[in-house]
Amino acid sequence: VHQEVELVLALGSRLENVTEAEALGAVVAAGVALDLTARDRQAEAKAAGRPWLVAKGFDGAAPCGVLKAGGVPPLSARIALTVNGNLRQEGALDQMLWPPGPLLAKLSALFVLQPGDLIFTGTPAGVGPLRVGDRIEGRIDGLPPLLGVIV
Repeated sequence: VHQEVELVLALGSRLENVTEAEALGAVVAAGVALDLTARDRQAEAKAAGRPWLVAKGFDGAAPCGVLKAGGVPPLSARIALTVNGNLRQEGALDQMLWPPGPLLAKLSALFVLQPGDLIFTGTPAGVGPLRVGDRIEGRIDGLPPLLGVIV
């Protein structure tokens, strides 16, 4: 299983074909999350020419920290993940390929987003494997950390 630390956004209203400003206005909370990928399942599915989403959608695949009420944190905020005290991932939110406004607007053109939906936004470089017993600490400036142990 490989880790990807991400900003997660919680929506408070329905979004369908909205502007970036409308999309950002729907964000009611933000937090730190891990997007986990089962690389073995992904490789098997890719080799067989099948969809590999099962590599992302397994039980426990998306642990989230405590969500902080409010909108999107400043894009200058630092995002980082340590595993067993060693820095694995680090960057700033302004490095995202899809900043929150354009990302939410695009998603709302593809899908109807609903109140309570959680949107994972992308990850900095440094994706890598986790093992049982690893202690993880995900942080984004201004948000509660995500702390845990891989079991």
